[in-house]
Amino acid sequence: MGCGRVGSSLAVNLVNRGHSVAIIDSNADAFRRLPENFSGQQVTGMGFDRDALTQAGIDQAAGFAAVSSGDNSNIIAARVVRDTFGVKNVVTRIYDSSRAGVYERLGIATVATVAWTADRMMRKLIALGPHVQYVDSAFKIALITADLDSSWYGHTIGDIEHATQARVAYIGRQAQPVIPSGSLIVQDGDEIHLCAASDRVMAIQKILNNPVKEDNL
Repeated sequence: MGCGRVGSSLAVNLVNRGHSVAIIDSNADAFRRLPENFSGQQVTGMGFDRDALTQAGIDQAAGFAAVSSGDNSNIIAARVVRDTFGVKNVVTRIYDSSRAGVYERLGIATVATVAWTADRMMRKLIALGPHVQYVDSAFKIALITADLDSSWYGHTIGDIEHATQARVAYIGRQAQPVIPSGSLIVQDGDEIHLCAASDRVMAIQKILNNPVKEDNL
């Protein structure tokens, strides 16, 4: 639902991955954002209207994304799709992040646009991390991307794990993911992604931002 910049990009990406896509928008002119060779279905109507949803094939849908410019329209559409048509895989974009918790408790996954954008800007403004990718609040575990002092280059993944008391989940090397062994040598340019206790995130980044202390290895 919604063929704005986000909706049109999402629809094109899904089609390119081989999915069958239908996109709904109340303004037929919005479909001009789609490429001429777009193979998905285009439905003019309100995303919370049952007839429009049925025309778009909601009965066979594996997922529904509400990405119009209105929070109220998105949440109404999401609830109609979930409660009336039984689609469980529903994601909603909202601008008012204070309402995100309410929607989550209703069982509707949300993406808070303002909060997400602010987080991405923060990552660019503050060069040195930690950059928290994910937090499991139930188990108090975080997945973080850590920045390294250059003295860590030439040491092993095992050295990092021993010094930080964290597990290196994977590294990014030359735009490729690598699942490392403890003996893998850290190279300049590696992106280090660690799984760690969430209350140790700042301590871990402090260790890795500073020169290696050989007595800690």
